[in-house]
Amino acid sequence: MERTRFAHRRQSSNFKYHIGALIAVSAWGASFICTKVLLEHGLSAVEIYIYRFILAYLCTLCICPRPFLANDWKDELKFVLAGICGGSVYFIAENTAVMYTLVANVSLITTTAPIIATIMLSVIYKNEKLSWGIWAGSVVAFIGVGFVIFNSSVVVKVNPLGDLLSLLAAVCWAVYNVMLRPLNAVYSVWFISRKTFFYGVITALPFLALDETHCPLSVFLNVQVLISIAFLGFVASLLSYILWAQAIKHVGAVKSQNYQYITPIVTLILSAWLLKEPISIVGAIGCTLILGGVILGEKVGKSAPDSAPQTRR
Repeated sequence: MERTRFAHRRQSSNFKYHIGALIAVSAWGASFICTKVLLEHGLSAVEIYIYRFILAYLCTLCICPRPFLANDWKDELKFVLAGICGGSVYFIAENTAVMYTLVANVSLITTTAPIIATIMLSVIYKNEKLSWGIWAGSVVAFIGVGFVIFNSSVVVKVNPLGDLLSLLAAVCWAVYNVMLRPLNAVYSVWFISRKTFFYGVITALPFLALDETHCPLSVFLNVQVLISIAFLGFVASLLSYILWAQAIKHVGAVKSQNYQYITPIVTLILSAWLLKEPISIVGAIGCTLILGGVILGEKVGKSAPDSAPQTRR
């Protein structure tokens, strides 16, 4: 009886972390809409990313100013790669994809990142064996990606380049999540986030130098632009990372990850409502297959350890 009461109290206390995870994934779903708005006001994909991560980095720097460097140069190089895959290349590919395809497509296709990461882990770590559920979910999800790309390029008549860039973003995010496994065992969430934001901005500077389209400063007088940048920097980046880290800690990585499947649904609804983007039968089938495949892979597949041990720095 006492054990039952304790479990009930623990479940009740964790409820706020479930709410936090829900807020985080909803913010990530809405971030695609803000990105589209900024692109329509003349900001480039690189500029949007840099403004977003600079805001997030300055905040994490204030909260976690020390230490500045990792334990050794090998870990520092890992953070550089994390900044590239979880920052610059990922977000620039994602933001550029929004220019060529529907924002709902980008959100849906990047949802395949957890499955890609699982496959990568099975290759790197021999003890991570893939079950039939993982393989079945992967096949279903990628068939869904095919439907979404077909829908955008044939039915909606948009450039499939955007969908391919979305796949690149998904692969980058998968690599970033694989990188987090060894880093989480040594460093705190705040330190990892700060280093990712920092190297994400640094490695994006060459892209900015090659970017020929720079918006005038007068664009920042637009209230819609300021609200969108503030949302991306403070809500979709900083706040969502905090809420997500808390959810991982108190709810568990496996259970928290289930909330990520809400992201494309939020994007699909908001893009249809705010941006008037069409939802066809083919696109709806692709959406169902992607979400169904990812959930199948997570639910039926082999359960992974809930989270890696973390040491505060």
